[in-house]
Amino acid sequence: MIEGCPGSKTMDLREKETQGEGESVKVGSQLRQWPIQMHLISPTAPYFQGADVVLVADCVAYAFGNFHNDYLKGKSIGIACPKLDSEQEIYAEKIKAWIDDAKINTLTVLIMQVPCCSGLVKLAQEAAQSASRKVPIKYIVIGVQGEILQEEWL
Repeated sequence: MIEGCPGSKTMDLREKETQGEGESVKVGSQLRQWPIQMHLISPTAPYFQGADVVLVADCVAYAFGNFHNDYLKGKSIGIACPKLDSEQEIYAEKIKAWIDDAKINTLTVLIMQVPCCSGLVKLAQEAAQSASRKVPIKYIVIGVQGEILQEEWL
């Protein structure tokens, strides 16, 4: 058996029972902006000004079925992959600009339960510590089967 990063472990979730299976329900998007990828966003764009912001690991919206209604609605967003994205120091500068220049209200960091995702929380904490303003930061950990595993304020 080959051991490796739990984030790369193959898991077959097809047998998982899903709520509403077989029903077709249209859910509207709660996305209020474009672009959303951290390399592409402008941290001082109008939709970040005084906003509640979510910084989301790329996989979260796929694992957490009700992401749009539970976490995106009414918020601005930046997405990133703490394992695969390069030049993440740019992300730290943008998070600091959210806090100091856009004067965001809150920052919520949503990550997956895999070890590499915790880097996104650390990045947000370091950026916040270097900012001149202070904002409340919450982090939420989502399991690979879509369950909320942890939620706390930093």
